[in-house]
Amino acid sequence: MVLCLVDDLIFSIKISTAAKALAAPVFFERSPEMALARVREKQPSLVILDLNSAKLRPLEIIAQMKSDPSLKAVRTLGYVSHVQTDVIAAARAAGIDEVLARSAFSERLGQILSASSTRSTDPGPER
Repeated sequence: MVLCLVDDLIFSIKISTAAKALAAPVFFERSPEMALARVREKQPSLVILDLNSAKLRPLEIIAQMKSDPSLKAVRTLGYVSHVQTDVIAAARAAGIDEVLARSAFSERLGQILSASSTRSTDPGPER
């Protein structure tokens, strides 16, 4: 399951459309006050963040997730304009796992959602 902290309508539609085509479970949270609670509740395999969102305060959320022992292992992926090197550096300093340019995120969206769906449902090797 993927949790998206995205308030951009175009990217919300792209993500929703790709998720439906892949039958991948995706949830959206648009309230920064509820973001961490939603991560705890949903236990996603991936949190996707729009690093350009001023409303959602993604850098704060990443830092809070990565400093919380119960959320630290949740994988985070953010997308941003490739020319915003300051935002990319700040996201990395906050502890984000992966940053993609908006165009690369759009191109790889199907792969990202497929991999996250597999990761959340795959029990791993038998022992």
